[in-house]
Parts: sequence; structure tokens; C-alpha cells
Amino acid sequence: MTRMFELTGFQRDLLYVIAGLGRPSGQMVRREIEKHVDNVNHGRLYPNLDTLVDYGLVEKGRHDQRTNYYELTEKGQELIEQRKQWEDEYVSVPAE
Repeated sequence: MTRMFELTGFQRDLLYVIAGLGRPSGQMVRREIEKHVDNVNHGRLYPNLDTLVDYGLVEKGRHDQRTNYYELTEKGQELIEQRKQWEDEYVSVPAE
């Protein structure tokens, strides 16, 4: 089973963006991640999305003839939940 620590930071960020958008296209993912990361080109985005698919964390499907969508799998959701629990052990945010 793939663990969050095995992903690159970029792959982890892609996973979170996909989780937050539901079934985004690759271009939707790129636009969202570019709000925080400069210059996300095709050669960086799609190989990393394919890696997440290969790991079984994301499912790739078709919206139409030209557009694919990406959707978090149950395994991907579990990985995010495990990461959140791990972060909560080490990081506490004071209540406002």
C-alpha cells in the first residue's frame, strides 16, 4: 500500500486538489494548483496524475472524447484521512 510519505509534495497537493474538486478535468486541476504553484506545465502535471492513478489513489475516467476527469478512490481518501490524523498528532492550532 502506498503511504503519504512516498508521494512527492506536488503529488500530495494534487491529491488534495482532486479531493476538493470532486471530478475535475486535468485542466481544472492545473488551474487550481497554479493558484499556489507557478508554471505547472503539461509535462509536470500529467505524469504526476498518472502516478497517482498507478498507485490506485485516483481514478481516471472520461468526461467526453477529449476530456478526462480525475476522482479520488477510497484508498486515496483513506490516505488523506491518515495524513490528517498524523498531522493532528504533531500540529495543534490554537482555538480563536
